[in-house]
Amino acid sequence: MRSGVAKPHDHCPCSRRHAGGVRGRRILGHMAAEDPRSTYRNPLVERYASRDMAGIFSERRKFGTWRRIWLALAESQRDLGLAITEAQLDEMRAHLDDIDFEAAEKEERRRRHDVMAHVHAFGLAAPAARAILHLGATSADIGDNADLVVQRDALRLLVRRVADVLAAMDAFAARHRDVACLGSTHLQPAQPTTVGKRACLWAHDLVLDLLALQDLAEALPLRGIKGTTGTQASFLDLFDGDHDKVRLLEAAVARRLGFATTLPVTGQTYARKLDTRILSAVAGVAESAGKLASDVRILQAFGELAEPFESEQTGSSAMAYKRNPMRSERAASLSRYLVGLPSMAAQTSSTQWLERTLDDSAIRRMILPEAFLAADAILVLLLDVVRGLEVFPKVIERRLRDELPFMATEALLMEGVKAGGDRQDLHEAIRRHSHEAARRVKEEGAPNDLFERLAGDAQFAGLKQLLPGLRDPARFVGRAPEQVDEFLTGTLRPAVEAARKRLGEWGISGGDPAVRV
Repeated sequence: MRSGVAKPHDHCPCSRRHAGGVRGRRILGHMAAEDPRSTYRNPLVERYASRDMAGIFSERRKFGTWRRIWLALAESQRDLGLAITEAQLDEMRAHLDDIDFEAAEKEERRRRHDVMAHVHAFGLAAPAARAILHLGATSADIGDNADLVVQRDALRLLVRRVADVLAAMDAFAARHRDVACLGSTHLQPAQPTTVGKRACLWAHDLVLDLLALQDLAEALPLRGIKGTTGTQASFLDLFDGDHDKVRLLEAAVARRLGFATTLPVTGQTYARKLDTRILSAVAGVAESAGKLASDVRILQAFGELAEPFESEQTGSSAMAYKRNPMRSERAASLSRYLVGLPSMAAQTSSTQWLERTLDDSAIRRMILPEAFLAADAILVLLLDVVRGLEVFPKVIERRLRDELPFMATEALLMEGVKAGGDRQDLHEAIRRHSHEAARRVKEEGAPNDLFERLAGDAQFAGLKQLLPGLRDPARFVGRAPEQVDEFLTGTLRPAVEAARKRLGEWGISGGDPAVRV
């Protein structure tokens, strides 16, 4: 029978198992105890992400999850006939969270193996269960499954964050559904749209993120209980060659951990391609946020809107008048970082050898939690920006008024043709007058007099009565207000309502993140 005790080479992904890992951390820990500012602190935790997300990736949550996996394994083994007593299980249940980190670190310094260090630390806390802890398991049965438990919980929190942002966008878009504004293509003036319609473009990207994150959180599989190289050989030995019991064991552990499915096959670790899939969904938030943040920065430069600004906030140390879009800039910066992480996961996945290699360890330790922390921080920022976004209608009207005559020329051309004019001749006249009007606006700072020029052109004499109506921006926004209504009622609100329902089933409550933005 296989003992289930991990061999020195049988490691889970953890860089601190190597020589100097715990020792180095202990030295830094002593420095931090004397002066917490004398060593590096991760800004994602210290400055940006919420306590909720940082807590999900804490050591306490990680090692508490390890103990819950050991308990689920032991309970399932007992149910399938192994000689494990209720007293042993009760002692494990009583010590799931009172982790003696000093004892674990002492064991790790001795064994150079974090999983076995925590097996022994758990055994010290629950001595009656010591003999059956980690029975038949390899490190990845604990570490990899715990990674997926933690990431599932983090995905659920991101679903809540995106739903909150979309609810704020709903209110903003509805409030400004018919506020006409100058459209832009190539960052040049284009056909008018509305402030609400533009917000719907931002929101649609986030709806896609919401659906992707929710589906992944719902369907994420557990690695399963697979043993050293994924063959389940040790568990087959434990159950005297009974394949059905091995299958039932894996299903029972998954069910106890709240997972509907397990991966059908693995090596020692779950396929690292799953990390790429997870990070791609998380990084989708960065794509959407980067676009939104960039647009807000551009529009704030135009003076059309502005992100919130606190009464004593300082925009510049030298230019006291400045009101910089610092929240949107921070969201853009964090998004740039996050959007690059899936490529690292893909490179890691593509270079795993045979049943596993440990070169995935250090990079996963960084990119997995930091992807979620960055996404959380970005969504906290977006919620604050959208809730406090100010719109300046007079500036919007002025910019639209300056360009509206050019926007109206297509409609005027169509009306001229319907009145019997030659399309090519009318087009040439509009081209000539437009360029002259634009020249005066740019070189002389004169008002846009295109309408007056066209009114004085004999080719447009029969259309003079149309010109006043062409000064109304609402004439050119098409179905933008109706598109806002249809998007909010047909797409955004159903998506948010479905997410809220799912969050309730997951036991995820609402509430604002406790973080200063």
